[in-house]
This record gives sequence, C-alpha cells and structure tokens, in this order.
Amino acid sequence: MILLDIPDHRPVVDTITCGHPPPLLLADGRVRTLAAERPALPIGLGALPGAPDYEVESFPFEPGELLLLYTDGVSEARDDRGTFYPLAERAGAWSDFGPQQVLRQLRTDLLAHTNGRLGDDAAAVAVRRLPGRPSDDEGSGARWRRSPARQPPQL
Repeated sequence: MILLDIPDHRPVVDTITCGHPPPLLLADGRVRTLAAERPALPIGLGALPGAPDYEVESFPFEPGELLLLYTDGVSEARDDRGTFYPLAERAGAWSDFGPQQVLRQLRTDLLAHTNGRLGDDAAAVAVRRLPGRPSDDEGSGARWRRSPARQPPQL
C-alpha cells in the first residue's frame, strides 16, 4: 500500500509507503524514482510483534510534473525471455503526455512487452500537478465549498 497527500499550498507529495513499488515522477523527458528511505512493512504483515512504524516522507512535486503510480503487476511483468518490463526506462518519453495518454501508452507498451499475457493484475494511476493554486486569501484552512443542489424541473 502507498498513501499519498498532495497539498494544495506546497509543491510536494507526502507519502507513507508499506511495501508498494515507488512512484515515478515524470518531467522534462526524465524519470525520477520516489523511493522511500524508511518504508514500513506491507500491511499484511501487521501481525508481527511491535507497533507498525509509519513515517511520512515528502518529495518535490512541482506544477507540470506527472506522478505515475503502478502495481507490481506492471513492474514485474516479463517478456518471453523472462525480462522484466523496463517501466522507468520507457516512462521518460511520456513526460509531456497528459495522464490519460500516459496510461494508454503504458498499457499498449506493457501488452506489447508481454505479448498480451500478463501474469498478475496490473494497475496504474497518473496525476499531473496543475499550475496555479487556490488564492492566498483562502489560506491553508480553506474548505471545499459545495455547489448548490440542483432542483429537479417542475412539471
């Protein structure tokens, strides 16, 4: 499991990692792996003695950058020769794509690598940090406002 918080007012992503593959940060044709320095044990190992140790780690996440999260079914997918899918090597070429395009490209490339045969479930999420932030006068305690409920048309 990985838990993420992307605050509105700071250009970072805060993470708690429990045995999950590290997210990739795509920007300017490059890929940076956001590997946790202090990962916790996977959630299923919670029966081990002692309290779980969850530490929040922060990584820069600037406007325009794209965060790619994926399961081990992606990173451990193999071709006919047993070669793992080279996600980090290929993802840099997708840094200028939008999130949906990245996911489409990943799916196409992954299936080509494995000849359409995945040995495990594979999932991915792509998030682009948009430029701009809520106005400063909203402050860090700003709350989302609900739009007024729509009324059904009167007959």
